[in-house]
Amino acid sequence: TVTEGHLFLTAIIILWGAAILSAIVDNIPLVIAMIPMVKSIIPSFAASMGMAVTDPAVHTRIEAPLFWALALGACLGGNGTLIGASANVVVAQIAKRNRYKLSFMDFSRYGLPFMVGSLVVSTGYLYLRYFTN
Repeated sequence: TVTEGHLFLTAIIILWGAAILSAIVDNIPLVIAMIPMVKSIIPSFAASMGMAVTDPAVHTRIEAPLFWALALGACLGGNGTLIGASANVVVAQIAKRNRYKLSFMDFSRYGLPFMVGSLVVSTGYLYLRYFTN
């Protein structure tokens, strides 16, 4: 409803939404929760494009861009904050053990711009890979 059936806009909302959520919660539970949502919208897009859900073209034209958006968003969003990915917490603990304090804000000062830059590149990739003829 929000995207009014625009597949590219849906993919971008999934990409950026998953990234923002992944910066706040761990990415694995996020992806597990998002997969059923993505699967549930595929038949609607297939019907609007005049394809049967069993049509092999559904995979390349609908499923692939939506699931790549989810994968990229969840993965790259974890770079935004200290709690966004388990590896970030491990690095902070290693830094602490070596007497280097790495605060949430210190990490986010570098992580958030990197996350946004990565998402901009991912947006371009999704567009060029799946939405140009």
